[in-house]
Amino acid sequence: MESLRGQLLIASPKIVDPNFRRVVVYMAEHTEEGAMGLVLNRPAETTVTDAVPDLEWLAGEGDAEVWVGGPVSPSSVIVLAEFEDPASAALIIEDDLGFVPAEIGDRDAFAAGVRRARIFAGHSGWGPGQLEAELEEDSWIVEPARRTDVFTARPDALWSQVLRRKGSEYVLLATMPMDPSLN
Repeated sequence: MESLRGQLLIASPKIVDPNFRRVVVYMAEHTEEGAMGLVLNRPAETTVTDAVPDLEWLAGEGDAEVWVGGPVSPSSVIVLAEFEDPASAALIIEDDLGFVPAEIGDRDAFAAGVRRARIFAGHSGWGPGQLEAELEEDSWIVEPARRTDVFTARPDALWSQVLRRKGSEYVLLATMPMDPSLN
């Protein structure tokens, strides 16, 4: 199967697991050895200042939220950022988007080279063949990612926005209530 790195996975209505119901996952890696992604539409109920004050300098102005990247390693922190110089990233996913390294020498110089960043607690992960099996079951809908998706200002609307963008039968799916029996 072709790598889904840099793509979105949109949870289909078949997914009832509360960790993944109506989520949009940005795929950071996808190989034969497994896959890793970050949920884009689950802000946590805490701020960077409260949860990881050491990263306030990277979070930008105001009270930036921490985002729930998924159920794997929920106490770990992952920072996804857009870089002026992609060589500054620990790992580039696509173009100038990648992960902030764990060790940073000069914070001010590094921060000046980051256009925007989002701080995640945990991530989503799949073992070898697991994601492919879920795709075969139509548990996920694949769509190219846009930067506006990755750094969405409206996480509550992202799932339906991305489905509408796909068009045809997905437009109807995007309007489906959380509980279809209420329709």
